[in-house]
Amino acid sequence: MQPLAESTPVHSRRTTARHGPSVKWFLLFWVMMIGFGIYAVYSYTNHLKQQVLSELSTQSQQQLTVLKTDYEAKIAVLSSEVKDLQDTVQSFNELLTFTKDNASAKTDNSNKLYTQLSEVRKQLDVLKKKMDLLK
Repeated sequence: MQPLAESTPVHSRRTTARHGPSVKWFLLFWVMMIGFGIYAVYSYTNHLKQQVLSELSTQSQQQLTVLKTDYEAKIAVLSSEVKDLQDTVQSFNELLTFTKDNASAKTDNSNKLYTQLSEVRKQLDVLKKKMDLLK
């Protein structure tokens, strides 16, 4: 009967010896899988972040281009209006100079031309202010 008693403890030691390393490998495997999962999630979120940033950059660049073209169009319109007003002021100034030279005491045309010239200058100042605001 003694041989049976000796075989039982040896058998139980083999079982614990076999299960000990397999449990360690199993836990190591799961720890590594969790680590790879965390790394994959981190990498994917960084990839999504970069993708969203590049899309936002593209959209903002397109919007800036649209704003720039609108701004340039408005500047061109205002510049042409200012040029037209400057030509009008110049012609009024010449007419005023001619009228002053030819005016007699009986006519009051120079005062009318002067008031018209003042109004045109006021309009020119308003347009210049608008142009400065756009710049």
